[in-house]
Amino acid sequence: MPKPRKQQIALSETPYYHLISRCVRRAFLCGITEAYNFEHRRNWILDRLHQLTQMFAIDIAAFALMSNHYHLVVRVDVARSAHWSYQDVADRWQLLFRLPILVERYLSGNSSCDAENHVVENILENWRSRLCDISWFMRCLNEHIARLANSEDNCTGRFWEGRFKSQALLNEKALLTAMAYVDLNPIRAKMAPSPEASNYTSIQQRLGKAIHCTFHGELLPFAGDSLQQNAQQHIPYHFVDYVELVNWTGQQMRQDKRGSINTTTPSILARLNIPTYCWLQNCQLLETKFHQVIGPISLLKQFCQKLGQRWVHGQTACRRSFG
Repeated sequence: MPKPRKQQIALSETPYYHLISRCVRRAFLCGITEAYNFEHRRNWILDRLHQLTQMFAIDIAAFALMSNHYHLVVRVDVARSAHWSYQDVADRWQLLFRLPILVERYLSGNSSCDAENHVVENILENWRSRLCDISWFMRCLNEHIARLANSEDNCTGRFWEGRFKSQALLNEKALLTAMAYVDLNPIRAKMAPSPEASNYTSIQQRLGKAIHCTFHGELLPFAGDSLQQNAQQHIPYHFVDYVELVNWTGQQMRQDKRGSINTTTPSILARLNIPTYCWLQNCQLLETKFHQVIGPISLLKQFCQKLGQRWVHGQTACRRSFG
């Protein structure tokens, strides 16, 4: 039986999560079939993501839009939402939803009594918590896309394959693994020969090679001169190192390589002490090897305790990959 989302997400343990949504019965989300062309739907998702990143305290570190599913790696910034004023919260909320009359009166300074103020402040605090909630973020994304697709297909019913899947990324190594896995999706699916040719991915967007689409929002930036610089607001790696790693990993996935490993293995793997064979397996089987949590065993146990769980699938893979 599926677990409640509160037993899968613990923002106090990690702000980073890998999210996946698939279409029901592997129906086409995007792409081209013999009878139809659904490529324009990719822009639906990009436009909606841009709107949601303006609204939520959630940043996108990586994305890949495939033919029947999509991947996101996100960072939830609870600290940012805590500094929003009530006016900031309302301005963000009304990007998608209408404000109740009580809230409009409160913001204009025309509240009638303290009891009314108390009710409105509780509403605004509830909105604040929702604006850093992954489930609300995915609800606002998936419900919108489903309505557009069903309207276009002139049908009703379920469009997505149940709930979205989430994987907690417990440390920097897990974040790096998930981002590379997402950016290499088109290469594994034989849809692109290289990262820069992988349309509708964050790696192509970061390289400035986006031809068929542009995500108008800002992706979560990489660190600058030091891995420790502004670590709370940046992906804690150099972008050049990341591109080198993604490019090298993509080369090892070619079928004609027969598993041979280039001697010029990126130094970032050595610095992070990740075995090359584990890295390559993870970048091809991330959703299979790991279930709900990705990271070292010590952090995995803390995460489980936080959620009140005694065991989680994928511990062997975590121990082998992250120590």
